[in-house]
Amino acid sequence: MLCSSSLTDFFLVYVELACYTLQQVDDYHGNKICDPYAWLEDPDSEETMAFVEAQNKVTMPYLEQCAVQAQFHQRLTELYDYPKYSCPYKRGKRYFYFHNKGLQNQDVLYVQDSLDGPATVFFDPNKLSEDGTVALKMGRLSEECEYFAYGLSSSGSDWVTVHFMKADDLTPLPDQLERVKFSCLAWTHDGKGIFYNCYPRQEGKTDGTETTSNINQKLYYHVIGTKQSEDFLVAEFPDHPKWHSSVTISDDGRYAVLSITEGCEPVNQLWYCDLQQLPNGIKGLLPWVKLVDNFDAQYSYITNEGTVFTFRSNLDAPRYCLINIDIQKPDRQHWTTLIPQHDKDVLGFVSCVNQCHLLVNYVHDVKDILQVYELSTGRLVRDLPLDVGTVAGVSCKKKYSDFFYKFTSFTTPGIIYHCDLSELNQEPRVFREVEVKGIKQEDYQTTQIFYPSKDGTKIPMFLVHNKDVKKDGTNSVFLYGYGGFEASIQPYYNVAYLLYVRHLGGILAVANIRGGGEYGLTWHKAGTLENKQNCFDDFQCAAEYLIQEKYTTANRIAINGASNGGLLVAACVNQRPDLYGCAVAEVGVMDMLKFHKFTIGHAWTTDYGCADNREQFKWLIKYSPLHNLPKPPYSGPPYPAVLLLTADHDDRVVPLHTLKYCAALQYVVGSSPVQRQPLMVRVDTRSGHGAGKPTAKAILEDTHIFSFIAETLGLSWKD
Repeated sequence: MLCSSSLTDFFLVYVELACYTLQQVDDYHGNKICDPYAWLEDPDSEETMAFVEAQNKVTMPYLEQCAVQAQFHQRLTELYDYPKYSCPYKRGKRYFYFHNKGLQNQDVLYVQDSLDGPATVFFDPNKLSEDGTVALKMGRLSEECEYFAYGLSSSGSDWVTVHFMKADDLTPLPDQLERVKFSCLAWTHDGKGIFYNCYPRQEGKTDGTETTSNINQKLYYHVIGTKQSEDFLVAEFPDHPKWHSSVTISDDGRYAVLSITEGCEPVNQLWYCDLQQLPNGIKGLLPWVKLVDNFDAQYSYITNEGTVFTFRSNLDAPRYCLINIDIQKPDRQHWTTLIPQHDKDVLGFVSCVNQCHLLVNYVHDVKDILQVYELSTGRLVRDLPLDVGTVAGVSCKKKYSDFFYKFTSFTTPGIIYHCDLSELNQEPRVFREVEVKGIKQEDYQTTQIFYPSKDGTKIPMFLVHNKDVKKDGTNSVFLYGYGGFEASIQPYYNVAYLLYVRHLGGILAVANIRGGGEYGLTWHKAGTLENKQNCFDDFQCAAEYLIQEKYTTANRIAINGASNGGLLVAACVNQRPDLYGCAVAEVGVMDMLKFHKFTIGHAWTTDYGCADNREQFKWLIKYSPLHNLPKPPYSGPPYPAVLLLTADHDDRVVPLHTLKYCAALQYVVGSSPVQRQPLMVRVDTRSGHGAGKPTAKAILEDTHIFSFIAETLGLSWKD
């Protein structure tokens, strides 16, 4: 670790850089709030670039010199080198699937004429850049498999450029769509064109390093063989610049179903257009019919039988249900319930298959259940066999009788099942099973426990450890959490986690704190807005439980989270620095007073609130990581070792969050004579928020994270 004198010299860099601008003071409803590092909000300034360079000059050598770094990187690379597959999906008469041989930077799309026939490469993103930083962000085949539309992003940015090619002979087409972000891709069934979303042109750059707000998204229809400038604007919302829209084409191809959201709350408006009633086709703004014109509940299209539409909804059902709406009788009194809300379990995804069946997923105590129901009656037909874990992928289509689903868990990399409902009693068969050489599932044990939070609420938590683990307080723990945006953190496979357990002797703990969707809308709302502190309490109580049950001690706990989870980690470190030995916060939301001003941050106000509102400002100022660091001079308990991670092309949670928090943390805590552990930031280049990250970069990042944890917690490598 850095010695005290090195730390002192290290922090002088930031004090000097901070002097480039006058200290900024902002007024929030009469409250004067200092923002001394506001200058770091400009990613292109010489001062910001000098700050980042100075940080990396200290952080990167430190990470590379960690005692277990070389062993962890070598072993992780070896174990990551296993074949990875997605579920096959059928288009026309052919099957498509993604496959990675092991260490390819990006997954490759393959095609085969039959499930037991030879496969050939259909699209290989690895040929688009030497370092793998050009990624396939989205791809859609037209209904009859004539065309392939695919969106490419560079360096991890959310910005996408959509290209097209013929699906039969792979001939590239000149069509190209720019300024695409957070978009749908929905082909009309005649194969003539596609719906997509894009933003208006704006001043300055749009390469993922800018911070300007993403507003006034519009919906267009592109006809194959034409220029983007000729595309038809089919929906816009000039009076609501923060609205987002997404089109789904109904299974019968007749209707365009439009979902409109504002923010991330699970509610939406629902409009539709009967495409058969357009005598001249799609030539401009569509005559949308507003089936739901408020934001009272969420409605997700599942299928339709003529004019009767089936939606997954949380209308008066916080654990979700299926409802039927006949658009010829649109008044709410005529709506009917197809599958009612379950007493405890959450209705997850639903898909239509075999014309008359529904493939239905339930989440029971954070573990998946998969069943088949009748579409016409909502009657349960059969259960599908599933071990304790997660359905990580499903591939099916209403007009086909067969479907695929992929199972995974903390110790299972992936089993893909194939089932054909043309014979209802047919058991699913294992279509493809992956094994990772060097990792034996029987060496690990997964348990689920329920611990009390501060207010007595029982919180589920998964523990993964070696079978011979002893509860003697000597184990290190890697505690992960998220707790937001109705996202459920279910069991998933991660080689780096298993390496940590096997070779560093640790325990993986995944806490399913409130704010997520593990128990539906009620669980989600219990961790949002004025209730956000519940998330932090739940996470801190997880650490306290692990200490109380003698799994570990405070100085051997490493906490981790990303994005909203990065906020979680930083807030908990500020509130209880004595409770952890190490904290790793990835791409975190750290400035809770300004987040809504940058890129897509305005959409998160549904979870967090907004400092422009007097009452909501009072919630945010209480836990905002940037604003709740101790005041200098700091003489409290030492902070744990802290590693912050961000990336220069993250246009979701822009780097300024991490940079400002880092500068303040190092200035206040780093200058304290009691602080001995490092407080560092790792700023990656040609990377974004996480999606599409090349394999090589992902392996190196995990290596740095766990090497930092091992170094600061004093863990040694065990063969």
